[in-house]
Amino acid sequence: MLGYVPYQEWSAGRSWRMGETYLVIEQSPALRGDRHDRLRPGLNHLAIHVESRPELDALVAEAPRHGWSLLFPERHPYTGGPRHYAAYLENIDGFEVELVAAPESEPHPGR
Repeated sequence: MLGYVPYQEWSAGRSWRMGETYLVIEQSPALRGDRHDRLRPGLNHLAIHVESRPELDALVAEAPRHGWSLLFPERHPYTGGPRHYAAYLENIDGFEVELVAAPESEPHPGR
């Protein structure tokens, strides 16, 4: 739905590709701990633009089937403010993604 298609998969990770851009998620064999903590120094979350509000809503509805839960449900979809239509999702490993729909009165970024 976000425009990325599966690209590679191996025992410790996988990647998705869209044009010349690709995303890789993998587990390093050299871990210092057993759980990611988005509140510690380092990566907090990734923000990804979504084409439209209906597409964002469909992704949120589908997320639990893939191991993701909605953060801040009492403020969703305006957790980031009244003009920021987004979903903050966290997976079982503690990783967070922010899906952001372009405001309805503005074109999608990069278009």
